[in-house]
Amino acid sequence: MVPGILAILVTMVGSFLAALNIVSEKEGGTIEQLNVTPIKKGHFILGKLIPFWILGLISVSIGIVVGYVIYGLWPQGSLLSIMIFAAIYLLAVLGIGLLISTMAESQQQATLIAFFIMMVFILMGGLYTPVESMPDWARWIAMLNPPTYFIRGIRSIYLMGSSLWDLRMDIIITLGFAVFFNLLAVLNYRKTSS
Repeated sequence: MVPGILAILVTMVGSFLAALNIVSEKEGGTIEQLNVTPIKKGHFILGKLIPFWILGLISVSIGIVVGYVIYGLWPQGSLLSIMIFAAIYLLAVLGIGLLISTMAESQQQATLIAFFIMMVFILMGGLYTPVESMPDWARWIAMLNPPTYFIRGIRSIYLMGSSLWDLRMDIIITLGFAVFFNLLAVLNYRKTSS
């Protein structure tokens, strides 16, 4: 359970904080000032992504230490493998959060959307119920769920000592999610006020 909880912690930090980011600027009125600057949409989204990416990596590190101190659980595999996989996964969940942030008009709306998505992530990600024992329709949802791949990957590194090469398909799929959601966030962000 500890590696799975660590994956959900990273997911929550990434999606909730990023979802509230651009919306808080919309509500504060500072988004209009940013929109009149010559900054490109991609650079703006990247500037919003990097601080939370670093914060997410710090939370992974803290989670690993807490897992060791409280439960005595230390990864059988490389810490570097965990951090590299977490860095890629964070790009995916931050992209989801930023996409929510570009769509939402208020912090309450962003919070509710992120909370709903988080429930799907937790329930269908394989944390409590193995994906293999889910019915067929639930397996399809799990395959479209980024935490599924990270939970499976981090458990493999923790419990079996898997390397990044062993997890290459999970990493490639997670990277695909990262590109897809961040591209959608950039395309959905409008520099003109509606």
